[in-house]
Amino acid sequence: MTVSASSDSHLSTPANMARRVIDLRRSGSALGGSYLYEGDALITGWHSHDVHQIEYALHGVVEVQTDSAHYLLPPQQAGWIPAGLAHQAVMNPDVKTVAVMFDRTLIPDAGDRARILAVSPLVREMMIYALRWPIDRPCGDEESDNFFRTLAALVREALDHEAPLSLPTSEHPIVGAAMDYTKANLDTATCASVSRAVSVSERTLRRLFADTLGLSWRTYLLHARMLRAMALLAVPTQSVQRTATAVGFDSVSSFTRAFTQFCGETPSAYRRRVADERR
Repeated sequence: MTVSASSDSHLSTPANMARRVIDLRRSGSALGGSYLYEGDALITGWHSHDVHQIEYALHGVVEVQTDSAHYLLPPQQAGWIPAGLAHQAVMNPDVKTVAVMFDRTLIPDAGDRARILAVSPLVREMMIYALRWPIDRPCGDEESDNFFRTLAALVREALDHEAPLSLPTSEHPIVGAAMDYTKANLDTATCASVSRAVSVSERTLRRLFADTLGLSWRTYLLHARMLRAMALLAVPTQSVQRTATAVGFDSVSSFTRAFTQFCGETPSAYRRRVADERR
């Protein structure tokens, strides 16, 4: 996969980026293939593929932005990107991911949007096994084609099990600015401070979020805090206390309640699980 490193820690907006179409198969004829990424932080730039892609974070955190949403791919989750969908990925430090690509014919009902999926242990192990067949090899063969047909069938089932790990994006100038300010100030953001930053009243801000996104600003803030917390807790040196403070909670207990309700496990349990998977 062609990627370009960047020191910018934020995802750029679609309007400011040229979009490339990447031929991952290098004009080969294989029905499926894979690649492994392991390394430092980088930003891929806006691009699309001629094939479907599912990416699994073995460890570390990946962020994906499309025109309609900002997704977080934490460890032990898979990200689905259908063929032709323009997107940009940010690989956070110390990340290791395995990506598997499929010819469009293998998953014809792929949809037109990205998703974060809770995949089964079987799909995880098959994705790792798929590394024996790089996506840029010249051609497929009966063994590999049959393997990717089987994996594609399992991925189609996984598409029905989507994890709520995304934030909406908006082209509305005020809403977009408010979202950017909120994400940049998760530890201190209030409706009043965000309203001042974008020069509207609190009432107008609440109305714009409801009308444009279909959710309240407070709900957006909570989801942004939880996604950021998941990314922070994937860092080995990050404590639950420091994470709670970084995302704006006054106490570990209140943070633990909110995180558990959102993720289905406590911050400590999530942190231990991610650490165990790194070994």
